[in-house]
Amino acid sequence: MGKFDGVLMASDFDNTMAYTEGALRAGTPIPPLSAENRGAILYFMEEGGTFSVVTGRSLPSFDQVRSDIPMNGPTVLFNGAAIYDFAQSKYLYTAFLPETIRSHVTEILEALGPLTFKIYHDDNSMYVVNPNAVSAQRQHLTHEPARVLPSILQAPSPILKVAFEEELEVQQRILDFMDTRPWRSSYEVVSSSNHLLEVTVHGADKGGMVQKLTELLHISPRHVYAVGDHANDIPMLRLARQAFAPANAIEAVRSLPCIRVLPHCRDNAIAAMVRALDAMY
Repeated sequence: MGKFDGVLMASDFDNTMAYTEGALRAGTPIPPLSAENRGAILYFMEEGGTFSVVTGRSLPSFDQVRSDIPMNGPTVLFNGAAIYDFAQSKYLYTAFLPETIRSHVTEILEALGPLTFKIYHDDNSMYVVNPNAVSAQRQHLTHEPARVLPSILQAPSPILKVAFEEELEVQQRILDFMDTRPWRSSYEVVSSSNHLLEVTVHGADKGGMVQKLTELLHISPRHVYAVGDHANDIPMLRLARQAFAPANAIEAVRSLPCIRVLPHCRDNAIAAMVRALDAMY
């Protein structure tokens, strides 16, 4: 028996566990998990805790970095569209986009002009429409192989996620247009970085999938703790008994009433979170 038996620690990856924003802009490799963060996670698990990563990354993209991360719980992928168990090499849960996503994305493009976006398929294949400099940078960072398509109409079904790879100003234009459409409520739409606006089916966000994860693992909501840095993390942060954010988190996250701010992710934020949990238990 350990002090963290029945406790779930749910952590975002990019810019929470590792500072990938700098690597994206500089075109350099992702920095490895620090020895201090690694040791803290191992201690948490050795004391009975369940550690799960909750990421917007696809399975192939997260698979590139998971060997560097000690974890004993399933992983939430695609920003909340799937739960994957690496121990069993299988999806435990998936939430597909409706087929109407094709006509709705087409409406967006007709209104706003050419945009760059990736389409994530259930078989872990990815497709990109109108690739730009941002998509090229992200491919360097995530090593996601993506086939170029002329439009979303050629993408196979089912689709787990669509991610617009555009700067914040363009993301806002997309959001503003979608808010005028009668089908807006069919989707979860959230900015997950300065370069990504992600679209999943309604209910498939990080909070919804962490809730599903607690049900699968039979963990009480009273023992769920989460950490993240961006807008797409807010649903799971609000779900947690205590939420944490690295100091580099966006203001909308740091100003949440439920948040305890940790050091910058470059300064071992995860280790600081485990120390806080250690004091609580």
